[in-house]
Amino acid sequence: RVGPALMLCNMHSLSLPCPTRAHQPRLVCPASVWQQCTRVGPVLRTTFNAGKKFSCDAAPVVKASRRRAHKFRSAPVDTPSTQQEPSQWYDEEDYDVIVVGGGHAGCEAALASARLGAKTMLLTLNLDRIAWQPCNPAVGGPAKSQLVHEVDALGGEIGKMADRCYVQKRVLNRSKGPAVWALRAQTDKLEYARVMRGILENTPNLYLREGMAVGLDVGPNEEVRGVHTYFGITFRCRAAVLTTGTFMNGRIWVGRQSMSAGRAGEAASTGLTEALVELGFETGRLKTGTPARVDSRTVDFSRLEPQPGDEDVRWFSFDPSVHVARPQMACYLTHTTPDTHKLIRENLKETPIYGGWVDSKGPRYCPSIEDKIVRFADKGSHQIFLEPEGRSTPELYVQGFSTGLPERLQLALLHTLPGLEQCKMLRPAYAVEYDYLPAHQCYNTLETKRVRGLFFSGQLNGTTGYEEAAAQGLLSGINAARRAQDKEPVSFGRDSSYLGTLVDDLVTKDLREPYRMLTSRSEYRLLLRSDNADARLTPLGREIGLVDDARWDMFTQKKARIAEERKRLAGIRLPETAAAAVEASQLSGQAVLRATTLEELLRRPHVHYNLLDRHGLGREGMHSSEKEAVEIDIKYAGFIARQEKQLEQLASKAQRKLPDDIDYFAISTLSMEAREKLHKVRPRDIGQASRIGGVNPADISALLVYLEVQRRRDAAAVAAVA
Repeated sequence: RVGPALMLCNMHSLSLPCPTRAHQPRLVCPASVWQQCTRVGPVLRTTFNAGKKFSCDAAPVVKASRRRAHKFRSAPVDTPSTQQEPSQWYDEEDYDVIVVGGGHAGCEAALASARLGAKTMLLTLNLDRIAWQPCNPAVGGPAKSQLVHEVDALGGEIGKMADRCYVQKRVLNRSKGPAVWALRAQTDKLEYARVMRGILENTPNLYLREGMAVGLDVGPNEEVRGVHTYFGITFRCRAAVLTTGTFMNGRIWVGRQSMSAGRAGEAASTGLTEALVELGFETGRLKTGTPARVDSRTVDFSRLEPQPGDEDVRWFSFDPSVHVARPQMACYLTHTTPDTHKLIRENLKETPIYGGWVDSKGPRYCPSIEDKIVRFADKGSHQIFLEPEGRSTPELYVQGFSTGLPERLQLALLHTLPGLEQCKMLRPAYAVEYDYLPAHQCYNTLETKRVRGLFFSGQLNGTTGYEEAAAQGLLSGINAARRAQDKEPVSFGRDSSYLGTLVDDLVTKDLREPYRMLTSRSEYRLLLRSDNADARLTPLGREIGLVDDARWDMFTQKKARIAEERKRLAGIRLPETAAAAVEASQLSGQAVLRATTLEELLRRPHVHYNLLDRHGLGREGMHSSEKEAVEIDIKYAGFIARQEKQLEQLASKAQRKLPDDIDYFAISTLSMEAREKLHKVRPRDIGQASRIGGVNPADISALLVYLEVQRRRDAAAVAAVA
């Protein structure tokens, strides 16, 4: 009844369940008919794993088999007796590290691994889409810019890429304190991908390969030994990093219409989720989306508010070799109208979420336009930004306007925006849902707890954003290389970096929606500023091996100049009648009553280093970023000292290690919820345990008492034996 494709499966005793959802059910195929199953695979949209298991998206299967049944009638099919038994996966080549996925996490992971001397392969579905920016082609923003500065300080690449390829730069939150200043760069997406591919291709120890990973070779001691591809190749390795983005069983939606895809125009990755589930990993489903693109030649810019870049260009990278100023392009601001809101409200049921046929969680801090209209019903208008996608393309990204509405309604919706009444749509908006693996299954090194040498990074861990992905990729690449080289792994504390905060949140909290980095997530944000990222992390990057001699020399010289300048400012005194002191008094609103040092002048509110320059008291030849670092250190010295003292008080308890074999269910003084959460997450120390949702301060106290009792018992046992 359903066509020869499924009849063939039935003839060989294959049971095909009828799923009610788009997920692929797992089918078990006898080895003797393995090749027949793979022969019908392309029509059934199957992927096989190790020649024994494959999955099938049954909803479109029936349609496909009916539509193409004539092809089966004429195709010769060998009988089981004439076919060979399924061979082992063909081993092509050995690597130290294999990185699966060529997005922002994959690029950083592959570069870090190769630069540390590990023979590394980057395996990706499409070599022409390496480091692609499928959503907004921008880098940075609140908290995200701190991550980019930190990745650069450690020896990563995303900061340099943003500096090389920007079309506009702006510093956000300038009216607030330096802890929340955020550099944001609009980038040229075509140039970005082209330049990054060139960097990868010219990195020693790094090899690129196009292919789809469908499974892992795991040894008897639960260690990764290789990666299987769709076409039957096994690449051997000692460590593997999975950075699959939105591609694992990805499905894009435009209204009620959907198709299997990782993103528009690119096929989904199938088979890998099923292989990971078979290894015992927990998976889930998340959703994200991207807005329409419009043709800039059809936009009435006279009705829009220009948003130019900053004249004083800032940089993500601490390496001055990439500090090359470029002409900037403007972005533009428009807003929604009552007609926009009316059209959305009348068609809410046409969207996947409000229509009820998709229930995956989307990003809380990047909602669709229909979510904004529903959640903020009392708001009459929402800002919409038009941002260029590059210097050589007319495409404009309509930021803040992602939607799940059908394509037939999207153009009408765009026409309700001032300035876009006559616009032409180049690409429709769409939503994409995909498989992810909750990151509590990883250690804070991003190595998985189940399989040694296997690392997860990026959206696979439930995050959203290029910056979060790049930061995870760097950490995974470092630790994958160190695993392959039998070295101890590297991890970051919450007090050391936003990267440490990000990873700690991922592996500690049971997150069920896309995670975005925010400054409010860090309790140490006054210490973790963009300006001091190199001071915090470059020494560690040097120790790891990612910071070369030239970069290290630049860092040590900069550090020496800042220290010398602070000493100089503390040693120069001015009388209260000096011109600089008078101006400082006027700016701060606080009178200078006696002779004062230049350091004391800078500590006053609204007084900046440029005041010293105006009066010939600044240091000539010193870079503006170094002057700013000096000013911030002086102005916030008291607050910084207070927070550092708090950190020292917390560190003694927070860093106390928890035994790997501790049985939480045996600790009766813990609440049942705490026992379950601690057993699931398996925290490394008291600090991590205290941040797990459902573990309260009383549980932490009980855990500390238990550890102390166990310590005394062990000490007594040792004494008795002695």
